[in-house]
Amino acid sequence: MLLLVAILLAALVVHGSAGLALVGAAAAVEVAQSLFWLWYTRRGRVRVGPETLLGRVAQVASECRPKGTVRLDGELWQATCAAGAAPGEQVRIRRLEGLTLEVEPVALPARPSADG
Repeated sequence: MLLLVAILLAALVVHGSAGLALVGAAAAVEVAQSLFWLWYTRRGRVRVGPETLLGRVAQVASECRPKGTVRLDGELWQATCAAGAAPGEQVRIRRLEGLTLEVEPVALPARPSADG
């Protein structure tokens, strides 16, 4: 768009070498902008597929002893938890078998004892 405006200005308003410089500068800006957007859209690798679930933390929706459901990103998933987990607890996704997640409870930090 900038190049088109520069060409129109060079043809109708600015004459001589100034018009040529204006068109050249506009072309350089257009090329730089195009290269920037190409770089920007390709800078990150797209993550798709079931491997993106591994290691994520989900919340237990219905008791997992050993089978139940967990909520992840607003979706309910069938899950199995060998250690068991109550509703509301957080679990980490270890594996995916078909459409069933294998999860484990998220380890809570140890609380200091009252003894000191």
